[in-house]
Amino acid sequence: MLALRLLNVVAPAYFLCISLVTFVLQLFLFLPSMREDPTATPLFSPALLHGALFLFLSANALGNYVLVIQNSPDDLGTCQGTSSQRAQCPPPSTHFCRVCSRVTLRHDHHCFFTGNCIGSRNMRNFILFCLYTSLACLYSMVAGVAYISAVLSISFAHPLAFLTLLPTSISQFFSGAVLGSDMFVILMLYLWFAVGLACAGFCCHQLLLILRGQTRYQVRKGVAVRSRPWRKNLQEVFGKRWLLGLLVPMFNVGTESSKQQDK
Repeated sequence: MLALRLLNVVAPAYFLCISLVTFVLQLFLFLPSMREDPTATPLFSPALLHGALFLFLSANALGNYVLVIQNSPDDLGTCQGTSSQRAQCPPPSTHFCRVCSRVTLRHDHHCFFTGNCIGSRNMRNFILFCLYTSLACLYSMVAGVAYISAVLSISFAHPLAFLTLLPTSISQFFSGAVLGSDMFVILMLYLWFAVGLACAGFCCHQLLLILRGQTRYQVRKGVAVRSRPWRKNLQEVFGKRWLLGLLVPMFNVGTESSKQQDK
């Protein structure tokens, strides 16, 4: 249990460090290295468009990250009381988290990178956090590849060029042919690639569970759920005004759970 609580602190710090390093590299390396097209207007310069797109992705990722932390699932403390109180709690949708030391409604899993349980109140923000984190990482990887190809004069036209980049760069780094800053960017390329694919896969997995009307906890326990139309399952999590929440980090935009909390 001590290791889990320590991981609950280390993982968010690790994510914030990666976010800070990514922002610094974008601001001080990738953006200045972009040369403006003489034929393009200043309003549509490559550096400006690149910076605006990266800020949009990172703002949505960090915004939904904060909302996941702030909007914890409902703490059903009465479920830990007497036997009569526990009988009133719906077993298929409640779970006691040992890390958070509380009973949450419609528990999905405990996310160590946010240090919080994922449930009915923050599921939508968690999915958007995974989506925009994967897009920001993959977009940073593309910008980093463009920077490395320009600085080291490396062509990535061959499909295996990215796979052979790391071992080749390590040997050149120890021989003095590659600078330390360039080697750091190359290492970050593989980190962005791994984190981006992991978040994208996790986001697709969560969406599949939502379409089925299930949670990860229910799948692990083999709990049968009531069959409902997939559109209703999506609307329960994302709400009717889902497009607004997709563009701007907001909490429960028109979802059924928010309407129930307001009553």
